[in-house]
Amino acid sequence: MLAIVAKPRGFCAGVERAIRAVELALEHYGPPVYVRKEIVHNVHVVERLRGCGAVFVDELDDVPAGAVAILSAHGSPPEVYAEAGRRQLRLIDATCPLVRKVHVEVRRYIQRGYRIILIGHAGHDEVAGTMGQAPEAVVLVERPADAARLQLAPAEKGIILTQTTLSQDDAREIMTALLARFPHLELPPSDDICYATQNRQNAVKSISGRIDLLLVVGSQNSSNSRRLTEVARSRGVQAHLVDGPDNIEPAWLTGVQRVGVTSGASAPEDVVQAVLAYLRRNGVASIEEVPAPDEGIVFALPQVSA
Repeated sequence: MLAIVAKPRGFCAGVERAIRAVELALEHYGPPVYVRKEIVHNVHVVERLRGCGAVFVDELDDVPAGAVAILSAHGSPPEVYAEAGRRQLRLIDATCPLVRKVHVEVRRYIQRGYRIILIGHAGHDEVAGTMGQAPEAVVLVERPADAARLQLAPAEKGIILTQTTLSQDDAREIMTALLARFPHLELPPSDDICYATQNRQNAVKSISGRIDLLLVVGSQNSSNSRRLTEVARSRGVQAHLVDGPDNIEPAWLTGVQRVGVTSGASAPEDVVQAVLAYLRRNGVASIEEVPAPDEGIVFALPQVSA
């Protein structure tokens, strides 16, 4: 059996930035440092940081007044910042700059009288943060059927924005359905789906014709990781999302000659290597890593606001 390892894979610049923000806060201030929501959607990352003294909370009202608090990479609605001010927290905003770009777009277009049509997944932390920028003017569309039910006056200005971690193919299908009904809807100057999401999906597409099975390393609540399995399945490839080697069912490998391996943008590389070690012990004789240039994206670390 041959394992084909996709690249790029794993941590994106936004995830690197968010994790490093927690690590540096722990080094500088000492534990505990409080984090609203999971800093990124990966169980291994969260558990490692918890072991170092990070305390993960659902909301800032669980944080003692004056403490150090960090906002997750997925973005937060305005009331969270207001609560941090009321509690006099030393706030570190680890929102991914690409998510913040979408927030800025929402506010800018709202000021110009637009309705925001947001393509995304209900309940995801990023979508909650984006819709929270202007809840009265943002409508969520999750699938093409939602476009058929959307009510929009013919003269009402509107713009289509997207969650940053969507499947490119799914987003395009929904966008096509929206524009078929409302051809006057506008698109943002640049794509909202982030570079890392696009690159990892393209990497899966590039190997999908060569593999019988794809293992995606990532957590179940990671949107971009789930999308990687969907990209493979849409091309007829069996695909499974696993947090690590313990989640691999031996039966998945039965009859498989070529297994692909990749990881979501919040999955650590050491877990990928643990999956490859499992595959070596279970029939993989050789490993081929698909070459790809480094993405070369680095985001500046966030500052502390008192």
